[in-house]
Amino acid sequence: MVTNSTIANIYLGAVVTALSASHFEPAVIQIPDGEEHKNLAWLAFVYDRLIDAGIDRGGAVVALRGGVVGDLTGFAAATYLRGVACVQVPTTLLAQIDASIGGKTGINHAAGKNLLGAFKQPRFVLADVECLSTLPRREYVAGLAEVIKTGAILDAELFQLLEAELPALLRQERDLLVRVVRRCCQLKALVVAEDETEGGYRAILNFGHTLGHAIESLTDYTTYLHGEAVAIGMVAAARVSHRLGRCDETTVRRLTQLIERCGLPVDIPSDLGRDALALAMRTDKKALGGTIKFVCLEGIGATRFERLTCEEIVRHI
Repeated sequence: MVTNSTIANIYLGAVVTALSASHFEPAVIQIPDGEEHKNLAWLAFVYDRLIDAGIDRGGAVVALRGGVVGDLTGFAAATYLRGVACVQVPTTLLAQIDASIGGKTGINHAAGKNLLGAFKQPRFVLADVECLSTLPRREYVAGLAEVIKTGAILDAELFQLLEAELPALLRQERDLLVRVVRRCCQLKALVVAEDETEGGYRAILNFGHTLGHAIESLTDYTTYLHGEAVAIGMVAAARVSHRLGRCDETTVRRLTQLIERCGLPVDIPSDLGRDALALAMRTDKKALGGTIKFVCLEGIGATRFERLTCEEIVRHI
């Protein structure tokens, strides 16, 4: 079982006790918390601990996790002994509605986010919304960015629900939270079922991520949480969409206002110039032949792809 020190302090004892009571023999691997640790060095550390524990092909790797632990653990499971079973137990909102579903795993490289990885579907995902009550406020709010993204690209009714019930969602009212998490999981699963390895339609889920990943990379993964960077990226993508004539001002305004109401950032940092952003996007794993399959909004719940150069993207921000 792989986890980080923050989550271990809350859940590790109960989970180890439960597994032991069911006649498993869990070996616990702890890595530090934070996106900056999702790298080759800590992947090697996990491999070493799996070998030390004698995990064979009949074993499984359980990610007791937020996004970083889940991505790194999934990649380790995909590649250790050419693949062992993986189970995802997400403890953050971001992980429950997005990162734990769909089989994407990976680690970061100095040149860009998630440049090294594999598709590895988990045997199952266990998402318990009660875990979200232990999240720091900033982490929970950052997860709402992916909820908003899901509504913006796939479900106008979900987006309208967020507009109407955001205060209750910020208070983590349980019935509403279950409804929202369930709907986001259903939508993500439908997209993945149609295009598991992102050969086409699944790229719709990258809305806001092209610029978001560039911002994370340029700020060394220490200034913004992933959801915060995606929030900025979504607003920028909506502005690009409008300036290309793909959506109206009302769509941009509704998205921006909902993100702002969450308390999430909407503006690209002033010290990140266009040239730096374009360079960071060129090394994005989604770049192909000097262009990016950019997700544009046509309206709330409707999108289209545009093949754009990095320079075109930053020019229209």
